[in-house]
Amino acid sequence: MKRIVLPAAFAASFALPALACDGLQVMDPYARASTAMSQSGAAFMMLANPGDEDCRIIGASSDIAQRVELHTHIEDDAGVMRMVEVEEGFTIPAGGEYSLERGGDHLMFLGLTRAMEHGDDFIVTLMLEDGAEVEITIPVDLERMPAHGHDHSHGHSHGHSHD
Repeated sequence: MKRIVLPAAFAASFALPALACDGLQVMDPYARASTAMSQSGAAFMMLANPGDEDCRIIGASSDIAQRVELHTHIEDDAGVMRMVEVEEGFTIPAGGEYSLERGGDHLMFLGLTRAMEHGDDFIVTLMLEDGAEVEITIPVDLERMPAHGHDHSHGHSHGHSHD
C-alpha cells in the first residue's frame, strides 16, 4: 500500500499538512547539509497524529542519498554528543506530536547523490510499520537557525556538522 502526498494537491493552501497513517500530519519539513561539499545531510519536521492509534515510522528512502537512516543524538560516557541510528523507528503517539529537530531525532542522508542546495527540494518516502509508504517533498533551507537557539552538532562522532 503506497500513499502519495502531492504538493499540487495543496497548492491552494500551503498551510494544509500532508495526510497519511490515518491522519498523520507532516508539517514544516526542511533539510540541510553543513557545507556544499558534504556527503551527508539531515531533515527535520513536526509530525502530528490526530488518530486513535500510535503511528510508527520505521524507515525512509530518497534518491538524494545512497542511504537514509532514522537518527538521534545521544551523550556517551565521556559527555560527547554523537549520532546513532534508531533501528526501532519513531513512534508518533495517538493524539500527539513528535518533533524531528536539530540536536535530536532526525532523518540522516548518507552518501548524497547531489548537493543540497538552498531553495531546492526533493522527495522522501517514509516507511510505516503497517507497510504503508508516505511520500513528502522536503525543501532545502540552509539558512534556518535551530528552533531552540542552540545547535547540538558540535562534538558528535561523525566529525563534522550535518544538522
